[in-house]
Amino acid sequence: MRVHSKLLAALLAPALALAPLAARADVTIGAVLSLTGPAASIGIPGRNVIDLLPREASGQKIRYIILDDGSDSTNAVKAFQKLVSEEKVDLVFGPSVTPTSLAVLDVAGSTATPFISHAGSEGIISPQEGNRRWAFKLVVTESVMVRPPLTWLKAHGGSSVAGIAMATAFGDAFIGAAKGEAAKLGLTWQGEEKFNPADTSVTPQVLKLLTKQPDAIFIAASGTPGALPVIELRARGYKGAILHNQGIANPDFLRVAGKSADGMLVALNPVMVAEQLPDNGDLTKSSMDFVRRYEAKHGAASRSLFGALAWDSYLLFAAGLPEALKAAQPGTPEFRKALRDAMEQMTNLKGAAAVYALSPTNHNGADERSLVLSTVQNGVWKVVK
Repeated sequence: MRVHSKLLAALLAPALALAPLAARADVTIGAVLSLTGPAASIGIPGRNVIDLLPREASGQKIRYIILDDGSDSTNAVKAFQKLVSEEKVDLVFGPSVTPTSLAVLDVAGSTATPFISHAGSEGIISPQEGNRRWAFKLVVTESVMVRPPLTWLKAHGGSSVAGIAMATAFGDAFIGAAKGEAAKLGLTWQGEEKFNPADTSVTPQVLKLLTKQPDAIFIAASGTPGALPVIELRARGYKGAILHNQGIANPDFLRVAGKSADGMLVALNPVMVAEQLPDNGDLTKSSMDFVRRYEAKHGAASRSLFGALAWDSYLLFAAGLPEALKAAQPGTPEFRKALRDAMEQMTNLKGAAAVYALSPTNHNGADERSLVLSTVQNGVWKVVK
């Protein structure tokens, strides 16, 4: 039987209209997180947040695949490669810390796969060339983070500072930033000591620092290993200021450090003190939105910077997704590039952890609005007035 061409076109039109939707693959987001090992207190909140994230955005289904790197750089590379080669991911959340994030740069660049690191070092994204064109990070830069506590030290009559750092790229970067900011403020840098994240004692390092009698000691460490120098300094009766970085902004640090953390100073992410922010603050609404959702699932005071970074990773992805879908289908190199290009155009994106103003030459975009000078009182974060 012959069918008139116009009638055939009419019969096929609905099917043809639905064909692109039927053929469209799900967006696949991988996550390389430190769920075990020394950085587990950083990676676990990220996994908790992924469990809360939407499974659909811009009419597009999303699937998530989470792998544990065990806080190990070699494992992080293997996990990233697995996500790319076997799961054909369009984007990766993580890794959790600086060494693992730096380690995956080569595989991200060689496979043209964008990733959003939850680590702190500027070296992950700067300079924006080569493999780093595929890397984003959401934590403010080291120099911005160390400036508020050092400025406080100067304003309160301090003139000297020393440091103790993890013997990692993270520790090196923050010590370098602290030295630079101290010099700008006219503070004397009296040297630094290092320790390994898996160490159980820093007594020799602390004793060396105490002989220098600095007005403050800056600690460049993250996760629960960052509690070790704090505990030792208090045990040795150190009376100067203890300055830290926000790589310890999670409940596990407070639990491990205990009373030793009281009085230390850190330029903290606003999400940790969201209830103490002014009602009209840049991040009050977006931070409180995250806090309510996260703590409804995981309990009061369970929030952390690292959960907020996973949340903001999704917000950045979701903001760039509509434009990327115009350019290509998920699961293709063209889509990954379009997604990267769209994310780096986001300006004034208000997340839980920061206000982001990204560009092709700046894959961070967070500024001083993303920090609040804070201390610890009786095991609770408090804004310094």
